[in-house]
Amino acid sequence: MSGIYIHIPFCKQACYYCDFHFSTSLKKKEEMLACLRKELFLRKTEFEKEKVETIYFGGGTPSVLNTDELDLLIDEVYRHYDVADAPEITLEANPDDLSRQKIEELAQSRVNRLSIGIQSFDDEDLKMMNRAHNAEEASFCIEYARKMGFDNISIDLIYGVPEMSTERWLKNINKALEYGVPHISSYALTVEPRTALEKLIEKGKVAPVNDELAQEHFNVLVEKLEEHGFIHYELSNFGKEGFFSRNNSAYWLGKKYIGIGPSAHSYDGRQRSWNIANNPKYIRALEKDEIPATFETLSAADRYNEYIMTGLRTIWGVSLRRVEEEFGRTCKEHLLKNSEKYLKEGLLSLNDQVLRTTQKGKFLSDGIASDLFLLNLRETGV
Repeated sequence: MSGIYIHIPFCKQACYYCDFHFSTSLKKKEEMLACLRKELFLRKTEFEKEKVETIYFGGGTPSVLNTDELDLLIDEVYRHYDVADAPEITLEANPDDLSRQKIEELAQSRVNRLSIGIQSFDDEDLKMMNRAHNAEEASFCIEYARKMGFDNISIDLIYGVPEMSTERWLKNINKALEYGVPHISSYALTVEPRTALEKLIEKGKVAPVNDELAQEHFNVLVEKLEEHGFIHYELSNFGKEGFFSRNNSAYWLGKKYIGIGPSAHSYDGRQRSWNIANNPKYIRALEKDEIPATFETLSAADRYNEYIMTGLRTIWGVSLRRVEEEFGRTCKEHLLKNSEKYLKEGLLSLNDQVLRTTQKGKFLSDGIASDLFLLNLRETGV
C-alpha cells in the first residue's frame, strides 16, 4: 500500500495558530496547478512497482479548488500511477468553502472522504483562532454533506484553547456526536514559533496555553468518544470500526508515500525528502522540469526513532520482534531497559511482545518516545 499527498498551498486567510505553508494570494493558482500536474508526471517512476490506495489533498485549504481543478489532478494520478480499484480520496475542506453547491458538486466527484476543519462549534473560539467560518456554517456543512451521501466524514476539533472551560469543550464534543460523523481528529492548541498566536500571547492579548487544562480536555475527549464507540487508534485520531483514515494509518505504519507540491514530504522507507516551501521558487523549478527537493537518507537510528515515535502514538504499538529483526537483539534489550520506569509507572504496557502506551500514558506518548530514542546504534553496543 502506498499513497500520494498533494499539497494545495492556498488559504483565504491565516489562522492565528497555523505554521503550515500557504499563501493567501491566489494569483498563481493556475501556474501552481500546472506544476503540481508536472511533478506528478516527473515522479511516476518512483512508484512503478507500487499500487496507490490513497490520494490525499491537504494544505493550505484544498477546498479553494473547484471540482474541475480537483478532477484534473486526480486524472493525472490515474494517468501515471497504478491506482487501486477503490482508493480513499480525501479532501481537506473548510466550512466556509462548503456551500450547498460545492457539496453537491463534490458528491458527484471522485472525492469519497471529507476532512472538515471545524475546530470548534463556538463562535468565540473561532474568532480567537481567526477562522474564516462561523458556528452556523460548521453545522450546516456537516448536515448537508451527510444528506448528499458522504458517509466517510472526519472533522477536526481543537482543545486546550485559552479560557475554554471543560464544560464548553464538552459541548463541542457533544455537538460533534450529534452529527454522527465516523471519524474525529482532535489536537491540542500549540503555540508555534513565528505565528500570530505567539505574538498575541507575548503582547498579553491572548492568555497563555495551559498544559494542565489541555490534558484535562484530552481525558474528557477520550472518555466521551470511547463511550460512543470510537476507537482511539492514534493519539489525535478516533474512528468508528471501518473508518480509520487509510492515508494517515499508512503514514504511522511506515508505508511509502509521495508528497506533491511546495513543502510536501515524501518517504520511501529509507529516504525522506521535502519540497521547497516557497510557491514562486517551486513554480520556477517545475517550469524547468526540476523538482526543488531536499533529500535525507535515514540512518538505522533515525528509522528506529521514527518507529518508536509513530508506534507509541497508535493502538498498534511497538513490536519488539520487529525491533529485533530490523535493528538487532541488543537494540531490543536497550529499548526494554529504557522502558522499565514507564512500565512501573503504568504509562506503558507490554503484552505479546508489543509495547503500548496505557490510557494514563497516551497524552505523554511523544515525551515517552523521545526518552527511548537513540542518537546512534552505538548506544546499544552494536
